Amino acid sequence: MIESKIIKKTIHFVKKELAQAEGGHDWFHVERVFKNTLLIAKEEKVNLTVVSLAALLHDIADSKFHNGNEEIGPKIAERFLIDENVPQEIITHVVEIIKNMSFKNSFGKNENKFSSIELKVVQDADRLDAIGAIGIARCFNYGGFKNRALYNPEISPNLNLTKEEYKNSKAPTINHFYEKLLLLKDKMNTTSGKKIAENRHQFMVNYLSQFYDEWNGKL
Repeated sequence: MIESKIIKKTIHFVKKELAQAEGGHDWFHVERVFKNTLLIAKEEKVNLTVVSLAALLHDIADSKFHNGNEEIGPKIAERFLIDENVPQEIITHVVEIIKNMSFKNSFGKNENKFSSIELKVVQDADRLDAIGAIGIARCFNYGGFKNRALYNPEISPNLNLTKEEYKNSKAPTINHFYEKLLLLKDKMNTTSGKKIAENRHQFMVNYLSQFYDEWNGKL
């Protein structure tokens, strides 16, 4: 069973920490990932406390908002859990999930070394929030936050990005569909994640078709 006391404290902590966060990486994103995690966990044998804490703390300090520093988030999560007297084995597992779940860690030699069913569940839950209708909204929200062009036909997507190129990209927002969002369906780990991703992926394909027709004055 989920230990409701620590979950409630974690929710309160995350809401406070992310009160001023960018709209695509705020408390509501975390809440959706938490809900996705619980949904997927129904069909997987997982430590529910581990996946719940990892989902709630996974974006406590996203590196893209901290000059690319990937250590801040795991450290903040670890300190919080230590202060709350969470058992060390749970803390270690949660921190490893946070360190290894990001899409950017799947590039080349940075392929994840840590693995657990709990990581796979939370990773799927997070990736589901990056696709479909909400994924599209988050994508353009972040593009606007970074003052990126919506689309530029003269700038093609880079399908062979390195981790550093991905992190430092200033490409138009539409390119991100091809460089990440449309790739996520085939990167899902769990049966439930794959099933949900199919529908959300198709929604994005349909959206892009409509986008190009409108861009080119066909509709």
